[in-house]
Formats: sequence, structure tokens, C-alpha cells
Amino acid sequence: MKRIILGLLLAGAAPAAHGQQAAKPVKTKISAQTIERVEKTLADDKLRGRALNTGSAEAAQFLAGEFKRIGLQPLTGLTSFEQTFPAFEVRNAGLQATLNGAPVAADNVVLISGQEQVSWASGQSGAPRVVAIGPQADYRKEVVPLLYSKENVLILLDPAHAQRFKALANRFGRGSQFHPEKPTPNAIAVVLAPTTPTADATYQLTGSTSIKQLEIKNIVGVLPGRDKTKAAEQVVFSAHYDHIGILPAVAGDSIANGADDDASGTTAVVALAEHFKKTKQNARTLIFVAFTAEEIGGFGSQYFSKQLDPAKVTAMFNIEMIGKVSKFGPGAAFITGFDKSDFGPILQRNLQGSTFKFEPDPYPEQQLFYRSDNATLARLGVPAHSISTDQIPTDKLYHSVDDEVESLDLKNMTAVIEAIAVSARGIVAGTDTPTRIKDAGERK
Repeated sequence: MKRIILGLLLAGAAPAAHGQQAAKPVKTKISAQTIERVEKTLADDKLRGRALNTGSAEAAQFLAGEFKRIGLQPLTGLTSFEQTFPAFEVRNAGLQATLNGAPVAADNVVLISGQEQVSWASGQSGAPRVVAIGPQADYRKEVVPLLYSKENVLILLDPAHAQRFKALANRFGRGSQFHPEKPTPNAIAVVLAPTTPTADATYQLTGSTSIKQLEIKNIVGVLPGRDKTKAAEQVVFSAHYDHIGILPAVAGDSIANGADDDASGTTAVVALAEHFKKTKQNARTLIFVAFTAEEIGGFGSQYFSKQLDPAKVTAMFNIEMIGKVSKFGPGAAFITGFDKSDFGPILQRNLQGSTFKFEPDPYPEQQLFYRSDNATLARLGVPAHSISTDQIPTDKLYHSVDDEVESLDLKNMTAVIEAIAVSARGIVAGTDTPTRIKDAGERK
């Protein structure tokens, strides 16, 4: 009789084992107190927007202290949680230009230079190559390659490309520019012409450039795998802790605090590290990383990816702006690049029995898959995806001085972090392995 009852019990358990009957999600050890404390610390005015030349160093020190408090270990090869590498701050001064004898407004000139002094004039010995870009030119094909030239180039840009020029000026023309390597000793100048330019236009251009080497830091902590057969496999939880620093003042406020972008994601990384340290269920090795320099080109994630063997990275949970309710309503988030691996379906399956939902990225036109720190490892085949709730097409606080803690929904943010913890459990425990990304593609 006992054998019959046991058989019936096993038979009744079979559907759940095959995923036909969802089990209730396990209770998490996510701390709402940790979330509030870390979020408010990172978004505090004292950190001055966490740009490389404002409060980034203080933010890095705080996060290293959190990883120590939790009990993580440094990444193999490091003696601390700081993964330090160089970047170069380039600042231009005294930039002046004329075109066909008329002064060019300073806002209509961009200089990208590795030379301390630039002094050009048409007809002068050593003058740059002059390229005139007409209104019908393909900016991506004709201008972008010139920006990476190893010679001196003066680009005269038709006013039809004003929007492209504005984007270029935002990146290179205001305050400091940052580069992952020391700039080559040449100069590229781009002038937005008032009318369609010609290559035989007369010009003068002068400017000076200072180049300063910085030491910047990712903050990396490791929770070694508890199963010897799985410990060599790695799962990355990441976010970027830098933001854009100081902006022109609005109503007396000039600090772009970056409470959502991306103090919210960085807070999630700390809370998840604390959770997985307490639950002690990670068969695989977990790597928690707060990236620097995402806002200026993803330097941190690019450097980090070169320190790992991508073949050993099972998955990457990159967390980007989870502080507000998504377009799907409370208790929901979306996953970028949903169609590029089965990472998303795995997370959805592990949330069965929960009211929380993970959805595919609803903004494919924004190409968010390529715009955060997941992209570098994704291009190396890692199922690396970003999780977000931001309604980016309509987010008026993005990259502004109003991205403050008060604009966040901390309760919903906590629910997102709890859902990540629950949905990641199979990948963390070594029972789920997402398919590799075969073609990460490129931005259009």
C-alpha cells in the first residue's frame, strides 16, 4: 500500500517537474532598506552627478565598501574590488575659426585633437586636408570614417547635417572629452557651414588642447561558485555607476544626479549581491560589477570584457534604469534583445506563479540592446541583456537635473529587483543555461 501511495505522489509531482504546474517563487532576501540607502547615497548631491571629473571616485569608494560589507571577493588577479585602467581627458581652449573671411560661431566648430596647438590657414604649409560635405551626402559613410582619420582633416559640413553636427558637438564640443586611449597626434576639425561649402573655401582655425591621463575604476566583486563542477561558469550582474555630472543650472540646480540613470541599476547590483550571499545557492560563480564611463562610450564594460573569457560567461544581467513604472504597468520590466537568445523565456518561466512579468523590449526603434554595457559581451556571444522599466521615448527626466530620488517609485523598483533574483535562480543554480548569441548585429 505504501508503494502505491508513493507512486501516486510521484505521479502527481510529475507535471510540476516538467513545468506544467508552476511552483510558487522562492522568497527572496532582497532588503528594501539596502535599496533605499544605496540609492539615496549614489544620487546624493555630494557625488555631483558621478561624472569622471566630479564624484565618480567617491561613488567607487562607496561601492567597494558595500562589496566588502557583503563579503564578496576580488576578481581573480586583483587585490581589491577596484579594477583600475586609464582614460584620457582632453580639453580644448581658445578655439576660433573663420570661413571665407567670416567668423564662425564657437557653437558651430568642433575640434577633436591630440595636438597641443592647432593653427591652420588655407594655403599655409602643413594645412589639413579639406573635405566639403554636401547636403545629399551620407553622413555615416562619408563623415564618420573621417573622424577616425590619422591625418589632419578639416570637414566643412552643409547645414543640412545640423542635427548630426549637434550630436557630434554634444559628444566632443562641450567641456572635457574622454578617450580610452591617448589620442593620436593629429587633429580633426568639423565646421558647420552657413551655406553649402566647397573644398576651395578659405579658412583660419586656431585652438589649444590639454591632455590629462586619468585612472578610472570598475568596481568588481565575486561570489565563488559552490558546486565544483559549475564554479568555472560565470554569471554577471552589472550596471553603470557613472552619470553626466554638472549641467547648466535649471532653477538653481545644476547637478544631474542620475537617480534612475543608473543609480537604480547599481543599487540593484548591490542588493542582488547581498541576496545571493545570504541564500548560498549559487552553483555558478557570480560576478557583480559596477561599470564606470558608460555615459562616454562604454569604456568600463569594454575593459572588463577583455579581462574575461567570454566562453565561460553563462549570462549577463545588465540592469539599466528600473526606478520608474514601465509602460506595462507596475510589476513589469522589459528585456532588450529578447529575440537574440532564450534568456528572456528562461526568466519568464522562472516567474510562473508570480504576478510579475518580463516583456520583450517595446522600443526596438531605440536600439537599446546596443546602448548599454551588455552590448560588448553580447557581441562576443554571451547571452547578455539589459533589464529596464524606463519609458525612454517620453522620459523627460532622462539626462537632466531632475533625475532625482523623489522621481522614483522605490516600491516598484524593489519588486523589479526581487523578480530578477527569482527569475535568475535557475541560471545561478546551474540548471538553466541560455543559448549563446550568434549574431549580435550592429546599430543601424
